[in-house]
Order: sequence, then structure tokens, then C-alpha cells
Amino acid sequence: MPRELITIQVGQCGNQIGRCFWQQALAEHASAAAALGGRATSATYDDCMSSFFRNVDPRSGRDLGVGTPLAALKARAVLVDMEDGVVNETLNGPLGELFDQRQLVTDVYGAGNNWAHGYAAYGPQYGDALLEAVRAAAEKCESLQSFFLMHSMGGGTGSGLGTYLLSLLEDSFPEVLRMVTAVFPSQDDDVVTSPYNAVLALRHLTDHADCAMPVDNQSLLSIAAATATAAAASSIADRGRRSSTGALSSSASSGPGFDGMNSIVASLMADVTASARFPGSLNVDLNEIATNLVPFPRMHYLVSALSPLRVPPPPQQMARRASLPAPERGPRGTMPRLIADALSPTRQLMRCDPARSRFLACSLLLRGDVTVSEANVGVEKLRGSLDMVHWNREGFKVGLCNVPPPGLQRSLLCLSNNCCVAQSFEDLRQQFCKLYTRRAMVHHYTQFVDQSVFDEALESVTALIADYEELNTAPAPAHKQWAEPAF
Repeated sequence: MPRELITIQVGQCGNQIGRCFWQQALAEHASAAAALGGRATSATYDDCMSSFFRNVDPRSGRDLGVGTPLAALKARAVLVDMEDGVVNETLNGPLGELFDQRQLVTDVYGAGNNWAHGYAAYGPQYGDALLEAVRAAAEKCESLQSFFLMHSMGGGTGSGLGTYLLSLLEDSFPEVLRMVTAVFPSQDDDVVTSPYNAVLALRHLTDHADCAMPVDNQSLLSIAAATATAAAASSIADRGRRSSTGALSSSASSGPGFDGMNSIVASLMADVTASARFPGSLNVDLNEIATNLVPFPRMHYLVSALSPLRVPPPPQQMARRASLPAPERGPRGTMPRLIADALSPTRQLMRCDPARSRFLACSLLLRGDVTVSEANVGVEKLRGSLDMVHWNREGFKVGLCNVPPPGLQRSLLCLSNNCCVAQSFEDLRQQFCKLYTRRAMVHHYTQFVDQSVFDEALESVTALIADYEELNTAPAPAHKQWAEPAF
């Protein structure tokens, strides 16, 4: 039975990431079809595709069932932005036909980088329209598994309207998993009020999400720059070797700019949902990730790392590279190297070092030609080297998906619930306090909300940091190996 996922793209950042994600998702399904050797099944709508796409008859608009020939694909997506420029770019671009016009919610003025404007003004104004768009998408699902929200924490629409929508989803669809990819601002963000927006939104993300994968702009920029440099070097080295086959070499054209940064987040989403979209010898359901990696409801923040690092080339190159023979699909990284790279502080999509803090749980989501025995050996080596919380020393979840990302033979996404996130949240809290102690620009927010929301948000993030720090420093009891935590 298909297990559908609905993506909800909120704000400029969320919609730009969404655009990159849908490009990658289409390329990955084309790659999987090419791997079938051109058989008829490659042109058939199957359970894998139904997780993220509908198959629609272009003449009648009727949804076609699993097992029918591909007709017109429609994304299971809701696009939301209070300044419609990015949404219009998407609709006028090559992906325009992919989205259902009834699942768009837009305005023209924007939220002015003000969380309160997005949450308290646009939220009530567009609440019914948002729920109607989500319900329209949900009604076309047979077994809806998850909402996947993409948004930024530093602006106005993404942080404000995004977290307002998250609470609506909890009220209206309490049984459906709410997963979030949230982009946090860097310390030198050009939006002065971004610490306010991020901390105010973080309170609601803590209260209403089931599972959140935070990433920050500074880490994304560093990774994109490093990947572009490596891709340029690889392109020079491969040009001569590949010229005889007529294959395209790697490209650094995506560079370290916003496209490259957004593509990294899209790769994170593609890897975490790969098991829902493709077959595997040890596939992991998204509900299993939330169940195994979130021991306490509020402590649901998962640090993510990709190995190998990659900024996908443009979609046209991805499609051509997908048809390359296996030996031409890039290096086949060894399991120890993949794991070591995934634990390196330079590979984390959030500024932190998980290897130096305590793990509450860890998941290794592998793709490509990886065997169960290889994965088990890798996990056994990790058990002796990582600081796992004493009541969950076996807290590893392994997933194996047979289909690798285009251009690779194997890859690893490491998701860890790790106490190192406390330092990132503490840095954000200090930036918030620098502004709030002077009450700088608070009047822009009190046009829409009471000032008490600042104190409540500060109290929430302080308590979250304290929870992680308590677990990070708590000694294991000498007399009871599997003792439950004291809170």
C-alpha cells in the first residue's frame, strides 16, 4: 500500500528549497527507471512514485491508479508565500505543470521579516485557505503518512505563518506525522531581527512538530563552497578520462550560492524520504525515525550530515549522469569512510560536533550497493566509539535503500539526536537576549502580539537547552544499566 507524503513549502526559502527538491525527486525517479534497463515498468506509475506524485489524466483531470502508464505527474505539495515572487518563478519555470493551482496560497505584500506579522496577522487571515489546500491534497491520498514542512526561521512568512500552519496541522490531522526542515539564520544574518524571529518560531516548533531537522545558513554556505571546489578539481581530473565515453563530467556550476545551499537541503530531504520512494533490503519508515530517534516529545531535533558531500548538478546533467554505467557513477566510498565523514564537524548541516557530545539515538540511512553485513559492521564499530546515553546504548537505527542518488554508487545520511544542538540554540538565545535586553525593535512586533510572547519564547528555548545539557552531563548509574531518565 502506498504511504503518501505531502510537502508544504512556506516562504521564499521554503519554496526555493522545494523547487530544488522536486528537481532532485524527478531526477532520482528517472535514474531508478533507467536502472531497470528501459523495460516497460520504467514508464509505469508505481507505489514508489505515488508517495510524492499523483498520476493525472491530462484530458479529464482524473487521478489514475497505481500500475497505469505515466500520464501527467502532479506533486503532492502545497505552496505558501505572502510575497508571491518565488512561487510565480516556479510556476513559470520548467516545473510549472507539476503543481496543482488549487494548492497554492499567496499574497503580494509579504510579512516584512516579522514573525508576529506572519503568525498573528496572516495566520488567522489565511488559516481557512491553508487548511482547504492541505485537505485537498490529503483527500487524494490513500494512506497519508506525513506532512513535510520546509521553511526558514529567520524571516517573517516562513517563521510566522510556517509555525502557525504547524499548529493547524496538529489540530486538524493529529494522527499524521509532522516533520520539519527548518533553516536557521547565521550569526551575521543581514536581517537584524532574525534572532527574534528564530526564537519565537522555535517555541512553536518545539511544541507542535513531531520531528525537526534544523540546518543553518553558515554551515550550508561552507559545505556548498567546499563541494564546489572539490567538484571543480574533479571536473579537471575527469575531463580527459571521460571524453572518450562522451559522458558529462562533474560541474561546479551550482557554486556556493543560494542554489547550491538549497540543493544540499533538498538532498537531505531526498535521502530521508528515499525509503518511502524506492525499494530496499532494510527500508526505514518515517514513523520509525520519529519513534526511534525521539525519546522525549520536545527533544525532537535531529542533527544531519551527508556523506559524501554533494551539490547536485543541474537537472539536465543529472538525467544524463543517471544513465551512466555503474563504474562511471563516481567513487564507491567504503563504509568506514562514509561513517567517519558523516561524524566530522565539517559535514554537519548545523554548526555543532556530535562526536564530542552525548547521543540520545542515531540513524544511518544508507543508499546504493550496501549490504546488511557491511552496515552491521559499521554500527558495531560505532557502538564502542560514541558516547551513547546509558539507557539507550543500542540506540542505532539502520536503513538500506537500493537506489543511490544520481551520480553516486552509495551514500549515507546520518541523523542523530545529539546534545550538541544545545550549543547552537544557546548561541541563538544569546543573540536574542542582546536585542531584547534593550527592547530593540520590539514595537514592530507588539503591533500584532503581546510582549509576553517574547518572555514565553525565551523561557521555552532556555528550558530546551537545559534538558539537553542535563542529559549531556548526567552520569550513568553504576547499579542499574537501563535506568530510566529522572524527568
